[in-house]
Amino acid sequence: MYVTLEHYVTAIVCLITAFVIYRIYYKEKIKNQSSISISGIKWFGLAIFLWGLGALINIVLVQFFEIRTTNKVVIYAGVLISLSNSLSILLSLPSIEHHKKRNIVVRLVHRFSEKEFVILYAGVLMMIAFVFIVTSFNNAEISNNFIWLIDIPISLIVAFALLNELNKAFANRNMKFMVFPCFMLFVLIIVAVTHRLIPQDRVITFIDQEFWSLFGVITGLSFKFLFILLFSILLYSWKFLSEKELKQTELEVLSRENKELLNTQEKLILANESHLDTISSLQKQLKERDSKINLLKESSRIELSERQKEVLGNLGVCGISKSYTEIAQEMNISLDGFQTHIYQIKKVLKISGADGKEQLIAFAKSNALLKFATIKSPKTD
Repeated sequence: MYVTLEHYVTAIVCLITAFVIYRIYYKEKIKNQSSISISGIKWFGLAIFLWGLGALINIVLVQFFEIRTTNKVVIYAGVLISLSNSLSILLSLPSIEHHKKRNIVVRLVHRFSEKEFVILYAGVLMMIAFVFIVTSFNNAEISNNFIWLIDIPISLIVAFALLNELNKAFANRNMKFMVFPCFMLFVLIIVAVTHRLIPQDRVITFIDQEFWSLFGVITGLSFKFLFILLFSILLYSWKFLSEKELKQTELEVLSRENKELLNTQEKLILANESHLDTISSLQKQLKERDSKINLLKESSRIELSERQKEVLGNLGVCGISKSYTEIAQEMNISLDGFQTHIYQIKKVLKISGADGKEQLIAFAKSNALLKFATIKSPKTD
């Protein structure tokens, strides 16, 4: 009676919970299809669904087809469901988020894709199950509990890996008080596995059969419900952290964009200052040029003597290639006399500075004074 009650409760609670979890999964998948946590919701939901499905299959076989619970077909179906459940939990472990080192089981799962791991897991266990089935199916001397040896090592490994990952995840979320419930889940799984393994006909010599059955039912229901509770807490804490991380990410993006805008503003300010300096420099050069142009215009209105025009003409023709001394000799005048003319011309034209000679040559060329030259250009020599 207790076993039947366990299956009914398990089927109802687990199937409804699985339906709710898959609703959450599809909603979260629409929001973020690439998140590994979304995949974890899928596998956790499948694990809970398999518990409900296993209980439902047991009810159908026992209640409707009136197959005894000790029948090997019922045991085989239970083992198959339990192994599938362990596979789903294994595939969900990588989605349990934390920043600590992963245990060896999770690292092993990580080495393969989901499809590859399912094929590997199914292939190995099918070979082992085949040996167990062939050995036990027509052998009445072998206890049905012997068949559960296929599932027990896997269940223990999964229970240990789950305990390890849950503790790390809750510690990462500053929920260290969840260590005790996680440990209790591990203990309940061990007890439930042990209850399956120990033959009932041997136990009843020491413990009342009704108590032993009730103990198994309470243990089985307790670890399933505790698993669902811990997963729900993990799911909502993950959702809370995801929203917090999303807000933090948005804040970081806005801060980065604000920093980029400030950098752009600084560059524009520097560029603007540079342009202002360039404009100021150009304006200064324009003023200097305007000053020289005005000076030259004033100079062009100044009357020069014939001798001064001759000096400027000769200077414009060969001043670049010849010195004052050479020009004075060719003009048959003394150097002092030539320099006196130059001095007077500069004074009249208001030319000063070290480049006075160049300014005189430029003035001679721009004011058509080369025609007054009495010295031939060196090019025509």
